[in-house]
Amino acid sequence: MIRLSLKVIPNASIDEVAGYIGNALKVKVRAQPEKGKANKAVIQLLCKTLNIPKNSVVVVFGATSSNKIVEISNTTQKAIGALLGVKN
Repeated sequence: MIRLSLKVIPNASIDEVAGYIGNALKVKVRAQPEKGKANKAVIQLLCKTLNIPKNSVVVVFGATSSNKIVEISNTTQKAIGALLGVKN
């Protein structure tokens, strides 16, 4: 499993992985930060970007915060780095 720190920006105009803020990967989603909608949108965006199944990404910390840690399975650090520009 690979862990990533995220800074989630809800209510954005577009869903996108937008680079880094410090050590956290900045992820923008159009979803509202209520009832888990933004978390679901983040998971969907990461899975689509990495071309992995939805059950491969889990929010393990920060479910109600904009600062999150996710665990990603069914991929490699190298694949994540290539697709998301993740620092190794």
